[in-house]
Amino acid sequence: MRRHPWAWFAVVAALTSCALTPAYATVILPADFAEMVNASQLIVHGRVTDVRGQLVGSRRAIESVITVDVIDAMKGAPGPTIAFRTLNGQVGRYRRVTIGAPEFARGDEVVVFLRGSAPELPAIFGLNQGAYRVARTADGTPFVTQPILIGDGTTAQRLVRGDPGRRTPALDEFARQVRALAGTR
Repeated sequence: MRRHPWAWFAVVAALTSCALTPAYATVILPADFAEMVNASQLIVHGRVTDVRGQLVGSRRAIESVITVDVIDAMKGAPGPTIAFRTLNGQVGRYRRVTIGAPEFARGDEVVVFLRGSAPELPAIFGLNQGAYRVARTADGTPFVTQPILIGDGTTAQRLVRGDPGRRTPALDEFARQVRALAGTR
């Protein structure tokens, strides 16, 4: 069987071009709590009233606009409602899913750390680091559930159920910490 030298050249050229194609990834370095408070223009506790997907940009990407009724402004001076954007969304039968981006539904009670300024809608600090869910104990006391972070990036870390380092603070305690770091009230 006769081999063609140009065929090998074509295979090597194809493999080389694949190897030269850049790879893209999202890398988020965790911020400490004080940095997150200081870098956010708005920090609010509220209830989600609307989630609306929309097409954006020249590539026709999809994102969601989340509307929240403000219960308590911990930093900044929002109106009675705020709107912000996230990377996930759905328009008709098309859906965009970004790993790590939080998803919201009507009725969710949240504390969000927002950054950005007009004319753009603000976005959550650090993709998901600034999105905290509010849950309630059996007696109705609200507490804040912290987002799961990937770690400090230097070593492999395990998420351990019941880890005392991942305690869930009461909402009023959490608000006091935010206000103390922000220098408000």
